[in-house]
Amino acid sequence: MGSTTTLMIPEQHPAFSGHFPTAPLLPGVVLLDKLLRVVERSSEGGACNDTAMGQGWTIVSAKFLHPVRPGETLLLEHEPLANGAIRFAIRSAGHPVASGTLVPRLAAHEPDHGHQAG
Repeated sequence: MGSTTTLMIPEQHPAFSGHFPTAPLLPGVVLLDKLLRVVERSSEGGACNDTAMGQGWTIVSAKFLHPVRPGETLLLEHEPLANGAIRFAIRSAGHPVASGTLVPRLAAHEPDHGHQAG
């Protein structure tokens, strides 16, 4: 896969206290937020195409395969596809944690050519 970022999830991450106190695991939304931040940083650095830069992303698909526990080290991998989308995979200790696809959001000034005003 294209770019890889290593991320350590601290045992004291605030999400663990509410999700779940007796058997903590990282909520999927926090995992996706971390991934989106990495992708945005890569976009700003020119690793993704110019049309996607600063536009934000839409999560087209996301599959959560394994829970993330306190103190785990994750590998966040992503690669741009020819159609402008980004495929991602997240692993922990060699095991898949999550995978999916992102697509760039349309900019506010870009018309949606699929819908005509009537």
